[in-house]
Amino acid sequence: MFDKLHEECGLFGIYNNDDLDVAQETYTALYALQHRGQESCGIAVNDDGVFHSHKDLGLVPDVFNERTLGELGNGQIAVGHCRYSPGNKQERANAQPLVMRYIKGNLALAHNGAIVNIPELRQELERSGAIFQTSNDAEVIAYIIARERIESGKVERAIARAMKKIKGAYSLILSSPSKLIGVRDPNGFRPLCIGKLGNSYIFASETCALDSIGAEFVRDVEPGEVVVVNGEELYSNTENCGQKHSMCVFEHVYFARPDSYISGQSVHLARQNAGRILAKEHAVEADIVCGVPDSGLDAALGYAAESGIPYALAFIKNRYIGRTFIADTQKKRERAVSIKLNALSASVKGKRVVLIDDSIVRGTTCKHIIDLLKKAGATEVHMRISSPPFLNPCFFGTDISSRDNLIACHYTTDEIRQKIGADTLGYLSMDGIKSIAKDSTIDFCYACFDGKYPIDVPDSKEVSKYDLKKSKQ
Repeated sequence: MFDKLHEECGLFGIYNNDDLDVAQETYTALYALQHRGQESCGIAVNDDGVFHSHKDLGLVPDVFNERTLGELGNGQIAVGHCRYSPGNKQERANAQPLVMRYIKGNLALAHNGAIVNIPELRQELERSGAIFQTSNDAEVIAYIIARERIESGKVERAIARAMKKIKGAYSLILSSPSKLIGVRDPNGFRPLCIGKLGNSYIFASETCALDSIGAEFVRDVEPGEVVVVNGEELYSNTENCGQKHSMCVFEHVYFARPDSYISGQSVHLARQNAGRILAKEHAVEADIVCGVPDSGLDAALGYAAESGIPYALAFIKNRYIGRTFIADTQKKRERAVSIKLNALSASVKGKRVVLIDDSIVRGTTCKHIIDLLKKAGATEVHMRISSPPFLNPCFFGTDISSRDNLIACHYTTDEIRQKIGADTLGYLSMDGIKSIAKDSTIDFCYACFDGKYPIDVPDSKEVSKYDLKKSKQ
């Protein structure tokens, strides 16, 4: 969809202590993480310190085939990545994992998140002679780790020292010549978990990646933790742990797959909870409840269960449009939405419909979906949103870089209702969003709703840090 949040990346890493094909296992896991990024993907395989990698623009099955996977060979360690980049700037050079050679050997790095002090760090490195090949944060992180490694006895110590200079959201998976390492920033903005397949250890952004290859969940990487796998040994550095946690709440609202567990919380149940709370906060007389595929479906189930209004399938989704459909104008975007979704007239004709979605960003896609329902015969459409209104930019990895395109910054709720063509409109309250993930072991960031950023952010909240970064190149 073209009026949705996008999150940057999915990560996967495996240390082979069995007779595994690490490239194939990583390929399968990236399939499970494809929802986290559809711009590019890549895999790096470490065979006793010799690294082979392949990455390109496109979806996982477009970038990899039997030949490319075979050319990666087999080894002890593999790191995989799928990417979405803010700013709609697609370049093969920005695909990850990044693989580079420095004084201590090869290093592969995959990153999920966004660093708020990246302009300062990049400028400092450039002034000392650093040459950058990409415009992504991962390369800056790799440079800082490489510098710290010169002064550190072990790579994990270098990473822990680098973390004191890097501010923002980052989950990392790295391969040194002999170790697989998982890292989570001290606030825990982005998820990262540990799994095990036989005797082999795994890091992944979500538990659904573990399920896809038959691995078992061990635990989450703690915010601030550096977890090291060296053979069958797993140990960690916790010197950066202990800060206030602030995981992005949109992992539970939209980003993560419903079958994942993140920091102890079922994503599926968190979304159902959001729907139940919505039903209490914004009750309405209606005939059916439906959700916008896919992230609105679980909340719709919750709304239906709480309200007693029957749940119904109201849309058929074309799952084969992918990212290849060219949609560079509003008319083309509307056409693409029509190709991707079609209303099921047999379900909605003559009915009063409660329509559940996870968010409204610009409002354009939302309006078109409501139009689809009414053209299919719905007599009323009551829009319910399973999050509060977006009022602030995000600096931690989503592509809300400015208030300019946030409809809730410019119009009242009733004005938005009129613009999107809904009969009524209700958002989840701030108290409601804070209640959806009661099983979570860590706290959340709600800054896109309330403007309370958990760490210092750039003074100018109207300029994308990605645009600033690109303008200096």
